[in-house]
Amino acid sequence: MNSYRDLRVWQRAMDLAVECYDLTKVFPREEAFGLVSQIRRSAASIAANIAEGHGRDSTGAYVHHLKIAQGSLKELETHLILSVRVGMITGDRTATSMELATDIGKMLRALIRVLLDGRHERDE
Repeated sequence: MNSYRDLRVWQRAMDLAVECYDLTKVFPREEAFGLVSQIRRSAASIAANIAEGHGRDSTGAYVHHLKIAQGSLKELETHLILSVRVGMITGDRTATSMELATDIGKMLRALIRVLLDGRHERDE
């Protein structure tokens, strides 16, 4: 694998970011600097941290950035749930984003596990 762009988790994270940008187009104008900004920022942060971690020179730094991506993913899920609860959007409209988020979370955990197992094997 030569590039972070080859990682399926990064590709799915990019899909999620695009979905979230589309999703927030229907939010009220007064939310441009509120939930819209928070949703877009956290969604973009997931893919960005996967890419940044991939570019680091150590497994530990890579795992650190993947964990930051996990945090951004949970932040995004929370913002989406709040958006539904305050009536800015329907749960049906967020279903695709939430499904993508679940898949990405599983992929991030699996990638972290593989990286940590590989690091442990090298240390022995």
